[in-house]
Amino acid sequence: MADEFSQSLTPPVSPFAADSLCELAPAPPPCFCCSSTKDDPTGALSTEGYTARGSVKRLLLHLDPAPAEYETDTVEIFGFPWVTETALVESTKVLFGLFRQKVYRLETLVQSSSHDFGQAGNLHYEADDLRQQCVTFLQFVKVFLHRYLEPSISLDASPSHPYEELEAQLPSALLEELFGITLLIGRLKDLPTNVQSAFTIQNQGKIFPPSWHLLHLHLDIHWSVLEILHLLSYKMQGQVVYAHQFVNLTGENLTDASLFEEHLCSLLCDLTGLAIGKYSKVRPTEALSSNHYLCSCTKELWVLLMHLLEYRKKVLHTTQSFWSYMNELLRPLVSGKPAAEHFGGLPTHCKDPLGFTWWLLTHLAMLGQYSRNGTFQNEKYLDNNWAFVEELLKLTCNPKGGLAEEQVRMHVHCCLSLCLLWEPSTSAVSTLWDYYSKNLSASFTVPWLGMSGLGTLCKTPLALSEQARSCCSPSPLHSPGHTQLYRSANSFHIFLRVLALCLAQDRAGGVPQRQIKGRIYSKFSSKKMQELSEAGLMNFLLLFLVVARQSELEDVASRACELLGFLPSNCPTGHRTLVWRGQLSLLLLFQERGLDVGAQASWLASSFSETAKEFYNKTTEVSRRLALWGPLGSYLDGLSEVFEMSTSLSLSEEKLLNEGFDWLLPACRQTELNSALGCLQVVLAQLRRVHQRSVQSAPTTAWAPATGSVVKERHLAVAAALWAHFFPFLRSLRLSQTPPAQLADAAAGFTLLAFDLPSSAPQDLQPNPVQSIMQCFGWDDMVHPLLVTRYLPHLLQNSELVSSLSGVPGSAQSLSVRAWFRCVLQQHLHKNPDGSDSRTARAVEEQLCELTRLVLRLPEVDGLLQRAGLQPTATRPESASALEMFIKAVGCVYSGLQVLSERSAMVSRALDYIGDVLKHIKPSLVSKNQEGLQLAYWTVGCIVKHWSPLLATSKAQQLLFRIVDGLLLPHNLTQQDKALRDSLPLYLQGLSVASSVSQSQGAYLKQQLRSVTRRYLDHFLPASPSVGIIANHPVLLGACEANSISRGAALRKIILEVLCESFLQFKGYTPPPRLASSLMFLSELLRRNADSDPALLTLPLPSLLRCLMLVNEPQVRKISTDALQLVLERCAAASTDGPCDQMITVLRSFVEENQGVYDRQVYGALETVAVLDPSVVRSLVPSLSLSLRNTEHRRGLGKNTALRSAYRKLLSLLGEIGQAEISSLEVD
Repeated sequence: MADEFSQSLTPPVSPFAADSLCELAPAPPPCFCCSSTKDDPTGALSTEGYTARGSVKRLLLHLDPAPAEYETDTVEIFGFPWVTETALVESTKVLFGLFRQKVYRLETLVQSSSHDFGQAGNLHYEADDLRQQCVTFLQFVKVFLHRYLEPSISLDASPSHPYEELEAQLPSALLEELFGITLLIGRLKDLPTNVQSAFTIQNQGKIFPPSWHLLHLHLDIHWSVLEILHLLSYKMQGQVVYAHQFVNLTGENLTDASLFEEHLCSLLCDLTGLAIGKYSKVRPTEALSSNHYLCSCTKELWVLLMHLLEYRKKVLHTTQSFWSYMNELLRPLVSGKPAAEHFGGLPTHCKDPLGFTWWLLTHLAMLGQYSRNGTFQNEKYLDNNWAFVEELLKLTCNPKGGLAEEQVRMHVHCCLSLCLLWEPSTSAVSTLWDYYSKNLSASFTVPWLGMSGLGTLCKTPLALSEQARSCCSPSPLHSPGHTQLYRSANSFHIFLRVLALCLAQDRAGGVPQRQIKGRIYSKFSSKKMQELSEAGLMNFLLLFLVVARQSELEDVASRACELLGFLPSNCPTGHRTLVWRGQLSLLLLFQERGLDVGAQASWLASSFSETAKEFYNKTTEVSRRLALWGPLGSYLDGLSEVFEMSTSLSLSEEKLLNEGFDWLLPACRQTELNSALGCLQVVLAQLRRVHQRSVQSAPTTAWAPATGSVVKERHLAVAAALWAHFFPFLRSLRLSQTPPAQLADAAAGFTLLAFDLPSSAPQDLQPNPVQSIMQCFGWDDMVHPLLVTRYLPHLLQNSELVSSLSGVPGSAQSLSVRAWFRCVLQQHLHKNPDGSDSRTARAVEEQLCELTRLVLRLPEVDGLLQRAGLQPTATRPESASALEMFIKAVGCVYSGLQVLSERSAMVSRALDYIGDVLKHIKPSLVSKNQEGLQLAYWTVGCIVKHWSPLLATSKAQQLLFRIVDGLLLPHNLTQQDKALRDSLPLYLQGLSVASSVSQSQGAYLKQQLRSVTRRYLDHFLPASPSVGIIANHPVLLGACEANSISRGAALRKIILEVLCESFLQFKGYTPPPRLASSLMFLSELLRRNADSDPALLTLPLPSLLRCLMLVNEPQVRKISTDALQLVLERCAAASTDGPCDQMITVLRSFVEENQGVYDRQVYGALETVAVLDPSVVRSLVPSLSLSLRNTEHRRGLGKNTALRSAYRKLLSLLGEIGQAEISSLEVD
């Protein structure tokens, strides 16, 4: 060490050292550091770097590199104190020697470092300290040059002091030392692999291996050498600095400028070489998302070089621009020629030199948006490089190059990025258009990308228009939409974005725009148009849509139509589909700009009409018809979109609705018809929406009323076209048994259109078009329920329409209720034969649920429910339960009316509600569906029961007679057995009431009731008594209704009469068939009801006594006895003043009728009565005794011992009166 310091005038240990040690440690100098920087293409650079710390800014503004540092007399460098103002002059070699030692030491650490994690921390801190010492020294050199270096005096002048001589030699000595440093560290490309691998080390906290520190120290040194040389040149004020000692030793010139140039070119070459290495792993899809730098430090180094070179070019005029250096470096790479000598050292292997150049150039251009402070801004700090880019474009577009789409797409993608960064280039667009005009019919696909590489498929005019819009509004440069464009768009679509940007520069149609349009138009001729494939035609349309968006629309549209006119009339249907799609897209653009579409629409509609005629023609083959649907379906899609996108429908859109639909609609199959009707619904809905909006917006200026009348006239024109070309076809389908779902929707749309614009409806629907259409599609009994249940809800949910119908004569609400009533009754007709739900049945059920909800909300229906005190509890009530509730409400309201006129009006309303109900249920009666049959019988049963007073009137009784004849007394009951069993009680109860209140036909109704009762008593009566069967006998259930004692008594009287006359009547000694079952029915009937009228209770008494008298079968006698007991008990309870007179009368008649024939049997039957109620028989004793004596007298044989014995047995059961009579008989 002593030898190294022997020539220093400033000893290592200075007398001022003690003072300097008291100062605070200086702030660390800026350096390259990526330990805390995220890999964000637009993120700020490292806060510890040269840009963020202001180093480059201060350098270019000629400010002190570290104004707050090195202000003390001494400075510590490499662990030794030095005099601040003289250290570099006096100890140049020593300081640089120490610097080299630190570099050597760091290299030694790299070579000796191991993977021992225990040593990682120590190695990191030692390596970091070595690097900081080196960086601090380089910073000191910059500060020293800025503060203390002055231009040297004339060489002829003799220095007056040794220091001045050293000071004069400093520039040369410094240049030699810098040259030595460059030789020491070498080039980045020559670094060992283990050091270069540190570029890829991810952020691992704060601990890094020595190789990472060494690599970043190399970057610090490379940049510092350029910085020091730039500073040296500036301080020497234009004087050339020579390395005298080097010149003397080698004979070669070495100046500050030559070293700067040599080192700069080597550094640019090495950074490019590193980018080549990274590009080898970059897929084309990742070109714009994969950066060219290995870490953020090399990114910052690129930014530093850009700002330094641009400054030197623009301000100092000492070097070329950054792009000039890069062009000189990259041009030989893409041309395959040898590189210039000063750019030697580029890797010899590059997988795609042209692609790499595009990629690198684009990313370097993006770095040009970084400011001197290291922040990313949307400003250009770097001029454009279009001259070289156009050279690259010519290579890309050269047909001899034979580049595949995957390469061209990446190149054009890069070109788009450059257009977003710089002002677009007309020349570049022209070069690209020359290429694409020759390849317009190409598919531009990348096979290995699969479906994602096909680009956006524009299946509708709006999609095509939106794609053109997206081309005219490219995504921001660093957005995912831009970086992923390679996957979502082909190269032609990317070119269109470039074209749009170029056209957007001159919106007024200036010279560049006219030039581009002229070049585009010139490439198309009649022959060219006829040679276009479908893909080529799609590209043609998209091209003209983009141009139209960016320039004069009318001019471009006119030229496009002119060129499309060159296509042959018999062109493939695929071509016709695309042509119409493109035309409709142009219409959308006309609409967007508020221009009339009449001319364009007329041309298009005429072509559509011709195609529709061919589609309708019966001679057209099926395959041809299928092919024709392509353009026709596309027309429908576009028509929907044109109307949907219109805000006023005042631009002649009605021209698209022509007679072509008269041909198209009848020829459509089901799926095709669905598309056509769907299109119609869109048009109807938009017309109504736009018209309502125009009506609601009040005029604000004097000319607004005139404008409003013009708009309304346009709306009437659209409506007239719809009525003329669509409605007749809809009306022809209304009676279809398989109506498409959209038919109801479209019919509802026309109904609402008639409501909004009644004057637009055809003459045959006037003067009330709404009611006329509703009669066609909703109220007519011939219309399928599937259509009705979907049609009516559209209208009934429109409160304004319902309100308007409320005041219309003809009871529109009643007709809607009748339609609902019919649909409920016929809802099961559409099920599968096995009873499972079909698709139609499910649709009807779902739609009927909504219709039910809306019908119950009708003002007329809601009023009835409220007056009856009935309200639905469920949000979506089930249709059958809602029907029952409605029937009850009508009956309840009628019963509450007192005024004759009101009752008569209510009868009319009720009959309107149900219509011809027997006609409605007739399909259910002949079908095999049990659910439908049961619903039909149950519904009519509810009507008969709850409307019985109403049906008994003269207006309604004919319906009641038809119900009885058609449902209750048919010739055959096989199929209706189950349905009748369940609903018969309703009919019996209703008929009973009706027969009792009818003023003109009461007797006939009672006769019918007796017939019904007799028929079903017989029909459902089992052959042998069964408690379970008889307990559920429908006639019994009808007679045992709860809470209707008065009405039920009349029905029970008729049932008892029928039972006694037809089922308990003996023929001589022969009992009637099923006697036990009949008696059990009677017993159950008596038991279930608490009747107390003796006249009613004694009706079956003769039959019961006859059974006891003539039948010895135990079961019959037991049942008869039980029934007799019920009769006796009820009569005894009803008669509080003694034995029941009616009972005595019946018993006396029984005795009189059978005395002398069944004498002993009579006494036996009376014994049973005596056991149950002796008081009744006691009243008969005188009559019985007299009858006995008269019998004996008539026979003339004296006393009849056997008969008297039987009589005494009876008397023995009667207590004292009986004993007294026995005594009297013995006296005889």
